[in-house]
This record gives sequence, structure tokens and C-alpha cells, in this order.
Amino acid sequence: MNFKNIGILAMLMIGLGSCSVIKKNADEQKSDSAISAVTGKKWQLIEINGQAVADQINGKMPYLQLDEKSYSASGGCNGIGGDLTLSNNGRIKFAQGMSTMMACPDMSIEQALSKNLIAADNYTVKDGILSLNKAKMAPLAKFKLVEDNKQTLSGTWELDYISGPRIAFDGLYPNRKPTMTFDAAGGKVSGNSSCNNYNMTFKTSGNTINFGPVMSTKMACEGNGEATFFSTLEKVNTYSISENTLTFIMGDIAIMRFQRK
Repeated sequence: MNFKNIGILAMLMIGLGSCSVIKKNADEQKSDSAISAVTGKKWQLIEINGQAVADQINGKMPYLQLDEKSYSASGGCNGIGGDLTLSNNGRIKFAQGMSTMMACPDMSIEQALSKNLIAADNYTVKDGILSLNKAKMAPLAKFKLVEDNKQTLSGTWELDYISGPRIAFDGLYPNRKPTMTFDAAGGKVSGNSSCNNYNMTFKTSGNTINFGPVMSTKMACEGNGEATFFSTLEKVNTYSISENTLTFIMGDIAIMRFQRK
């Protein structure tokens, strides 16, 4: 073999190696994109075993939320959660996890969801619908994406209910009700605690919400209204908006309610 042929062969080998690297990188990017399409989002259960599921079961939305290594879910009663494995090519594996132990009037959706999560071995996403499947059989469960309500938080809200204190609401806030004004674009909240002006940051993901440290003016306040307002905010982890009502929730319990001003 002459030097010319050796050179051509070497160039072909380099080219084939480059194609292999490019294909590998493209496959990795495709896999990462598929995983990111389902993680960090909240999915509402809309179908189980081929049967439509109501928007609310026992007064709660049935849902599934996936992170890179864990999941949380509810069939409208108990919270379910555990470890999760997402692999290439749409493979998925839910580990049997922990669950709260409440009894609810309708447990059928929860029981079916728990069973089908463990049975699922692959997933697909099409037109905003996440399907959990076993092999190539009909989908075990279908979910639709829950849109982030962050923008609908924008504006000013006035407190009209708070849980916990034994003092009546009007006794807790006899002169002025606490307010919250959300700047969704800036991720900031400002308002009045019924005594002092305050501001803080906030973050949302799906219907989860977290507040940053509170900065406020330092006027002396009568009663426990302000302290109750701030301490209850620290317990909030999710929220819901229905028309002009904003509800803050701790676990499964509504602990604060506001009306849009």
C-alpha cells in the first residue's frame, strides 16, 4: 500500500470517528431534552386505565410531579413519593415510596395510580400529554401539564382568613388587613403586615411557592396580628388561584386566603 492510499485511509478513519462522536453527542442531547420535558413540572392526572379522571378527587387535584431522581404524587387523598429512575429512550422506573395514611371517601383513583406508577416502565410526551406505559400496551395513565400560575399572582391581594390563632380574624386585624402585592416578572412581593410595610422575594414551580427573608419597617405593633401573618407565611409551600381568590396551603391544609383588590 503506497503513502497516498495510507493517507486516504487515515482520513476516512478520522471522518468516521468524528461522525461517531457527533452522533453520540446528538443522542445525549436528545436524551437530556426528553428528560427535561417531563421533570420540574406538575402534571394533572386526566385518565387512568383508559377511564377519564375528574379535575378533583375528594376536593383535590390528582397529580404527578417528577424530578431527576424522585417523584411526588396524589390520587386526591394521600401524598405519595419515592425514588425515580429516568433512563435513555423514555424508560422510567418508580420505586415503591412513602405515603401519608389518611382515609378519604374515594380511594379508587389513589389505589389505581399507586399500582400503575410501579407497573410503568416507559413514558411518552405528545401534544402536552404525558403517558405512562407498560411495554407497548395501552397507557396506564395520562396527565396534562399544569401551567405555571406565576403570572396570575401579579397584583395586590388582601388577607381575609388565617388559620391557627384563637383570636377571631377581626380581633387580630381590627384596623387594617395584611396585603401582598406580587411582581411576577421581578420575583418580588411587597405589602403591609397590618402594621409595618415589608418586602421579600418569592419563587414558584408549578403550584409550589417559596418566600425569601422578610425585610420590613420597625414600627411597634399592638397585638399578634403581624407576628401571626409572618410566621404563617413561613409554613406555606403551595398555592392555588380560583378567580379572585388566592389560597396558601401547607401540605393539604389551607392556612391563608386572600382576595384580589
